[in-house]
Amino acid sequence: MHTFWHISAKTLADEEDGMVPADNPQQIDVHDFVLPFSGHLDPTNRWVQLAQRMPWADLCARYAQCFSPTQGRPALAPRLAIGAVLIQQMKGLTDEETVQEIRENPYLQYFLGYPDSCYRQCCDPSLLVTIRKRLGPDLIAQFNRQFLAAQDPPPAEEPADEPPPEPPDPEDAPGSGRARPPATPPESPPVQDAAEDPEASPDPQGQLLIDATVAPADIRYPTDLDLLNQCREVSEALIDTLWEPGEGRVKPRTYRRVARQEYLAVAKQRKKHGKQVRQAVRKQLQYVKRNLGHLDQLLDATPGRAIPLSRADYRHLLVIREVYRQQQTMYDHRTHRMPGRIVSVSQPHVRPIVRGKAHASTEFGAKLSVSLVDGIAYLDRISWEATNESQDLPEQVERFREHFGHYPAVVIADGIYGTRANRQYLKQRGIRFSGKPLGRPPADTQERKAARKQRQQEAKHRNRIEGKFGEGKRKYQLDCVRTKRQDTSEHWIAMTFFAMNIAAVLRRYFLSRFFWRLIRSYTERFAITSGFIWNESQRKRLFQ
Repeated sequence: MHTFWHISAKTLADEEDGMVPADNPQQIDVHDFVLPFSGHLDPTNRWVQLAQRMPWADLCARYAQCFSPTQGRPALAPRLAIGAVLIQQMKGLTDEETVQEIRENPYLQYFLGYPDSCYRQCCDPSLLVTIRKRLGPDLIAQFNRQFLAAQDPPPAEEPADEPPPEPPDPEDAPGSGRARPPATPPESPPVQDAAEDPEASPDPQGQLLIDATVAPADIRYPTDLDLLNQCREVSEALIDTLWEPGEGRVKPRTYRRVARQEYLAVAKQRKKHGKQVRQAVRKQLQYVKRNLGHLDQLLDATPGRAIPLSRADYRHLLVIREVYRQQQTMYDHRTHRMPGRIVSVSQPHVRPIVRGKAHASTEFGAKLSVSLVDGIAYLDRISWEATNESQDLPEQVERFREHFGHYPAVVIADGIYGTRANRQYLKQRGIRFSGKPLGRPPADTQERKAARKQRQQEAKHRNRIEGKFGEGKRKYQLDCVRTKRQDTSEHWIAMTFFAMNIAAVLRRYFLSRFFWRLIRSYTERFAITSGFIWNESQRKRLFQ
């Protein structure tokens, strides 16, 4: 990062050239504003560099599998759809801000495949929700593998004598928006297990870092009293929707004002006693039970007709019934635990996950199993239940072999992964576990110290995956997933890891360019001062 005095010297030079805001309170005309480029974009811009490194043809072919080539309206251009959600993830924008940012930034338009700069809206912001529903974690995982494979392409083979390919149809181009059927990939031969045939797999090599974390959902901290009050309010809204005024018909009484006052009388207290909370929960349970009875009567009053509720309202009705059943059971048994406990009416798929962290012992969201290889993170599993992450170790090791063609030499993980079953699984494949071995320590003092030092070094290496979690939660909003649906939340989580991998690749690219320019600058300076270069033609011949 540049210091202030370095920037101030450059700022003074730029102010003389008119590159910084002048001390003029009056606004200039928009036609007098000079653009920083004259007809061309800066080729060193990050979006220009990323657009050239993205395997757009492969990604668009994968995305086109979601559509029918003959039925329906022409879809949005695949590159525009994939790039828009990627821009939203990398910049942390809302749907409306993403569309507006694309409209204002010519570099983003170049990244999306626009032939020229334009100021029209690329799509409606609500269309991004549909794209998120369509792009699931499995499809994004394929995008991730294709992007990483494109960074290190295999050596080119000698072309065979084949007829030239047919020219593509303009209507099926990636920018036309019409889906096209992708080519069917050849079936790969079945992979034989290395435990059955050790000679079939090469020697283990490399490190595999695995860990688990939670991506908290954007919900209010759930309490039994607040959850029942929310169910009561939603049930009252459903009664208002179902009730139709008519002659001689009386609207069911819900006592909503009294129920609201009784709820606030306890909820506003700073310190709540257990007996007061239990009495308030009992009253809210009675109100919810009364409202559910009224809803049953209103639904039974329309026999032979379809349920006069929208899909969202009917879903809320089912959620309220399940919440009432769970809360009544916990109230009767004086407990706060329930299998599949619902903690949010709007997001019933969210579950409480006990992690025992310092900042929060219980988190509410999706549990993620992640593996890290050479700074690249792979999302192996998304679970909305409080599962044991140690069960994912065999699957993560097999995915490592599927990606790289061999097993890792060592698996670096937390102590919870060191179960006897996992240790036996790793031992059969010649893989070492970084945790403390079972049984007595070796009698040799030097050997014991060397083993302890090795475990300490590998424990330090495990901090890399913790740093990757911190990057996702601090920079890419993984600490508060604001999407409401289960499928869109899984898309947001998977796209976060895809964006982090893209950022890691770009950091390596720009870092290598920086070191190359630094080495070239010092080499050129040394050559000039030493007398190896005495004219401009020699300098161009050596360094360009």
